[in-house]
Amino acid sequence: MRYDPINPKCPHMLHGGDYNPDQWLHMPEIISEDFRLMKLAGCNAMSVGIFAWSALEPEEGNYNFIWLDDIMDRLAEQNAFAVLATPSGARPAWMAQKYPEVLRYGTNRVRNLFGTRHNHCYTSPIYRQKVGDMNRRLAERYKNHPALLLWHLSNEYGGECYCPLCEDKFRNWLKNKYNNDLNELNIAWNASFWSHSYSDWSQIEAPAPHGEMIVHGMNLDWKRFVSDRHVNFMCHEIDAIREFSDAPVTTNMMGFYTGIDYYKMAEHIDVVSWDSYPSWHHKEDDISTASYSAFVHNLNRSMKGGKPFMLMESTPSATNWQDYAKLKRPGMHLLSSLQAVAHGSDTVQYFQWRKSRGSNEKFHGAVVDHVGNEHNRVFRDVAKVGSTLAKLDDIVGTTVPSEVAILVDWENMWAINDAKGPRNDGHTKYLETCHQHISPLWKSGVPFDVVDSDSPIDKYKLLIMPMLYMIKPGVAEKLETFVENGGTIITTYMTGWVNETDLCHLGGFPGPLRKLCGIWSEEIDCLTPGETNPVAFLEGNHLSIAGVFDAHTFCEIIHPETAKVLACYTSDFYSGTPAMTVNKFGNGKVYYLATRFNDDLLDLIYEYIIPKLKIRRSINGILPTGVTANYRTDGNKEYIFVMNFTDRSQSVALSDNTIYNDMFTRSKVRDNVDLNAFGLRILVKDCS
Repeated sequence: MRYDPINPKCPHMLHGGDYNPDQWLHMPEIISEDFRLMKLAGCNAMSVGIFAWSALEPEEGNYNFIWLDDIMDRLAEQNAFAVLATPSGARPAWMAQKYPEVLRYGTNRVRNLFGTRHNHCYTSPIYRQKVGDMNRRLAERYKNHPALLLWHLSNEYGGECYCPLCEDKFRNWLKNKYNNDLNELNIAWNASFWSHSYSDWSQIEAPAPHGEMIVHGMNLDWKRFVSDRHVNFMCHEIDAIREFSDAPVTTNMMGFYTGIDYYKMAEHIDVVSWDSYPSWHHKEDDISTASYSAFVHNLNRSMKGGKPFMLMESTPSATNWQDYAKLKRPGMHLLSSLQAVAHGSDTVQYFQWRKSRGSNEKFHGAVVDHVGNEHNRVFRDVAKVGSTLAKLDDIVGTTVPSEVAILVDWENMWAINDAKGPRNDGHTKYLETCHQHISPLWKSGVPFDVVDSDSPIDKYKLLIMPMLYMIKPGVAEKLETFVENGGTIITTYMTGWVNETDLCHLGGFPGPLRKLCGIWSEEIDCLTPGETNPVAFLEGNHLSIAGVFDAHTFCEIIHPETAKVLACYTSDFYSGTPAMTVNKFGNGKVYYLATRFNDDLLDLIYEYIIPKLKIRRSINGILPTGVTANYRTDGNKEYIFVMNFTDRSQSVALSDNTIYNDMFTRSKVRDNVDLNAFGLRILVKDCS
């Protein structure tokens, strides 16, 4: 399948970055030089106006679009495009001074002073009016401009407001959710605990460190409300633009940012975009960093059902906010940029185009350094990405078919993170556990999607759902149908504990999944850091795994009901009880991992299941440690990205007789794929 380009005006890979000419209006020679350098770097799409409100409206009602007209015209003159931003992410000082209502309140119920960014109240009628007015003016002025490619809504929406306006909206949101019935809310929140039942809606206040913070149902609903407020505010921005312009809209997301349910946000935009800043060459090894980056790239592709996404921000150099500002080693910039493309991006863009001269981001990596010319390593790396992307027109709009999905649910994440117990030292690690389960797929070159509890799952062969603590209405039935029809599920400890309002399921865990999993979970033991419990696999188990492996962190004590035992604990009072089971259900199976295993055992488990289910790999060959593959296709041709995330040369021995064509050298590839350190190759083959 091939999707249309992001905008048919530009059927090419987009390459560019966040451009802030409003910071250089007093130095017009800098702006002229920028356009010369953009051509040299092969940039064809620049994000403009993201934080430019004070330049667009320096005083209330006094608008200045002349400078932006000039930028738009210059882009058009050199056949480049604008990802034109709405400036709502940072309001000007005059607005905060005249209309203090637009400023947020903190959790302490004190209004913030003017400063930073995203310091606005997303409920404030005045701020919504001002944003709507600005967006309408931008859309009306540039709706037919040849440089307009798409709209960039605000920038990295996020944060919370606790002002009286938001408190009132929260109460109204609750009234709507609970049918204006306080008794229904009190039951849903188990508010009788510690005598916290409410007798009037006005008594309900948002969670606060000096007030209510222990009613988990309230905390969960507050997070839902805040997420909905952001989506509602974004839709307000879209509505204003749509009065004049039908160009596509996007907003830049931040991976698994916990403040907004991105699945709900994605419903309202035309293309998903995100800001990617992996910590290459430090803390974790590059292999782990690469697999996590692939995880999030796949999330952004999956949120629109496989439609290509945008890498809206990345850095060609170092960040200024990570603990250690490591430089990218030679080859890594091209590799990490093309990794995004391999997983479904039709763009490579940067923060930022030119380094700011002052303030908070003056040392953040950029295409153009303070030296201001093209004679440096980073600029050459960016130009290489530009020249490479220019050769990838055939890949634009292609997608990544997947037979595997991992279920990562925002509300589940909120609930787990808020739970008191079974572990409170930061080692619950929901996202880290999900990452651990996709790592074997990444190592094997198996494409996968990332879905949430509301996503359709019938097309997959394998569904991975670690720690699905919250089971929302209808989910158990959907999972049962999936397995009955031949699907396979891998799930773990801490699954099926609570419902959608964070009330524990009665009748034994895993709650509504007890029949599906074929087990009853009686207790869970938390192991202290460094403590392990050996797990031995039963002789003749159908996974063909033999030996003893360490379990750590969590050890659930489970009882098989219809499930078959595959492995047992060998230590402590629950020695001999199951640590892993499999349950046949209809035409499918459910594997239950009652404990947290290390990577070596997870690799073995998935090494059995992937071929058993005949799950497609991107390339048939032996992938050395640190080398992976992913592919995109239009249904006629496959474009296979083979990537080496190590600092040494590697070779992939192919195990079939397929003849590939190297996309760049046009040479034939049959037996081996040789890769430089931090190198990649794109191989092409016909699907017939």
